[in-house]
Amino acid sequence: MRRVLSSVLVIVTLMSIVSTGCKKKAFDEFYGRPDTLAQPIYQVLQQKGNFNTLLACIDKAGYRNILGAAGYWTLFAPNDAAFQKFFAEQGISGIDKIDSATAQGIVTYALAYNAFTKARLNDYQANTGWIPNNSFRRRTANYNSFYDDTTKTGTVVKALGSNRNNNFVNGDNNNKYISYFTDVYFTAKGLPTSDYTYFYPNSSFSGFNVMDAAVLKSDYVAENGYIHEIDKVILPTKNIDQHLKTTTQYSEFKKLLDKYIVSFVSNADATNRYKLLTGKNDPVYIKQFAPTTAFSPNNENFLKAQDNDGQSNSFTLIAPNNTATLNYIQNVLLERYSSLDALPTQIIQDFVNAHMWQTAVWPSKFALTNNAQGQAPTINATSDIVEKKVLSNGFFYGSNKVQEANVFRTVYGRAYLDPANLLMTRALDQSYRFTVTIPSIKYVMVMMSDAVMKKRGYDFSTVLNAWTYTKPGTTTVTSGSVPNSDLQRILGTHIIPITTGELDNITGTGIIETASGDYIKWNNGKFSSAGSEDSLYTVNTSSTKTSFNGRVYYADNLLTFSTRNFGLKLVALAGTSAANSQFFNFVSYLRNATIFTAASGAILTVQPGVFYTSFVPNNAAIVQAVKDGMLPGNKTTGVPNFAPTLQTDRDLVNSFIYNHILNKATVVPDGKKQGTFETLYKNPAGDAGQVSITSALNTMQIKDNFNRTSNLVIANSNNLADRCVIHLIDGYIKYNPN
Repeated sequence: MRRVLSSVLVIVTLMSIVSTGCKKKAFDEFYGRPDTLAQPIYQVLQQKGNFNTLLACIDKAGYRNILGAAGYWTLFAPNDAAFQKFFAEQGISGIDKIDSATAQGIVTYALAYNAFTKARLNDYQANTGWIPNNSFRRRTANYNSFYDDTTKTGTVVKALGSNRNNNFVNGDNNNKYISYFTDVYFTAKGLPTSDYTYFYPNSSFSGFNVMDAAVLKSDYVAENGYIHEIDKVILPTKNIDQHLKTTTQYSEFKKLLDKYIVSFVSNADATNRYKLLTGKNDPVYIKQFAPTTAFSPNNENFLKAQDNDGQSNSFTLIAPNNTATLNYIQNVLLERYSSLDALPTQIIQDFVNAHMWQTAVWPSKFALTNNAQGQAPTINATSDIVEKKVLSNGFFYGSNKVQEANVFRTVYGRAYLDPANLLMTRALDQSYRFTVTIPSIKYVMVMMSDAVMKKRGYDFSTVLNAWTYTKPGTTTVTSGSVPNSDLQRILGTHIIPITTGELDNITGTGIIETASGDYIKWNNGKFSSAGSEDSLYTVNTSSTKTSFNGRVYYADNLLTFSTRNFGLKLVALAGTSAANSQFFNFVSYLRNATIFTAASGAILTVQPGVFYTSFVPNNAAIVQAVKDGMLPGNKTTGVPNFAPTLQTDRDLVNSFIYNHILNKATVVPDGKKQGTFETLYKNPAGDAGQVSITSALNTMQIKDNFNRTSNLVIANSNNLADRCVIHLIDGYIKYNPN
């Protein structure tokens, strides 16, 4: 019995062994590594046979296990010949002379996250999906850890670079990017191959280059990624901040950053991490750039609006060399300031930002790519660039000239860079800054110094954060919207768009429209406005300065606007008799018209804030209008009846006056405004009267609907009033009553 049981046990055991073996075989057949599956990157490099030095470098870097196991990588792999060239360039005998840190730098900078074929490297991994042919960069495994830096006070601290623009996010290592250049990308972006050789004059464009290396073979398949064989060893490139730090020819530009833009901000998380890694208790500071800086030169992550936006774009910095920087500081920025410390920091920030682009500036697109201030380069890519590099976070250009910011080179800069014009600068920033910094549009600007503005009652209260007005001779202060709107109108009167250098010489006489729509006049070096004439003063100029888009005049008073209705100006022009004023007859009708209020000078239907032109027929023309039955009076003799009592006669007067006022337009004899204009007159059907105007400098003709032409009497014209210019003409403008 025992013998039978023993036999049974043996049989069962043998069957179990056979069964288990069969299951394992089936398991291995189903789940085991397929024979067709490629080996990991490390083993593929071994199989190829021409990457032995790279393999030794990987071993020394401590990346054998990483590249010999699962993962998703793209390796730009220098072959053995590439390493031999590298050793010769470095003056070393072989891999034994490379330390582990250098080896790690070579390997990690050649290693990009995720697996990409050559074709896929052209595409950008956007949040919404792949965007074809829109990428020339990939994030690598390389990053800078803690390092020593020096604060503006001279203190040496442990630091990390900011990994966002003007910010730092814990847990982000600020990995460097590597750039590559393909024929597919260049074609899609319309870039010539010369863009590549501009950066790398000693290399040839092969259609697939990684930095200055050529890709010899691409798309070696590995279990954990792809390998692209290159003919050069690539060391980790510096970022823009690191390059500035190690290049002395831009040290003056860097000083501006270090002293006025950079700050070191303590970070508890980074401090704890440093302690865990080193056992040391040194506090760690993040090197950050001011929030108003266009980008942080030590940020490797581009804008980070999307996780991978650094694949498709990069920063650009054009750094002026020391000679160019110092000359510009001395001759432009400090023309009216005593030192850089005395400058408002925003001026230095604007100077720095002028040299920054939040995009890659390709050489062939150099003149067309706007910087962070919306301005194209004023620097020539051929004659002014002395150094060019592709760095880990962007393109770097060294220049023998500064980028001339529009905020400095235009008429705006004459206020902005002058401590005597702080109030004017503040007012310009509210409304006209964009306008007067357009370099292609010419302006003359009459300066409004702080002293002059305060003399006329205008100031800015930092306590109220508002403009204030104190009427001269009183202590009553008003603030808020009224002083603000009044000052903006006054400011506009000091800004004059020009087309033909009209105000290059103001020793003669003339009239011109300002940015506010109001007109001003000049006479023998002095300006006047409607408001200054009301207040019986002229604005004297002491000197002038030219700018890229015009010139400025330094003045001793403000060109204010009139607060009186233009009817009062007509009354003033009329005098007391026809003998001493050619305006007398017309204004005599106006004084007695039912549409006129004598006390205020208001004319019915004339609205505040609307521009007008008043044409006043001279005395003889009024007599002729009486004879023609257009005005009440003696038709035989032409003697006017200035105070008619009949309603029909009063209506004649009102219609006549209205037909001599252009509605919503101010015209002067300068040839700039011509054509058909409406008057305030309306016939019974509601149709407006019309006149046709032709003009040139110091001459104007007004033609009515009956083809009758009146001429401007220039000696008695160009009289300024509130949003109105009053002219004398030698005829009258006839209207059609039907």
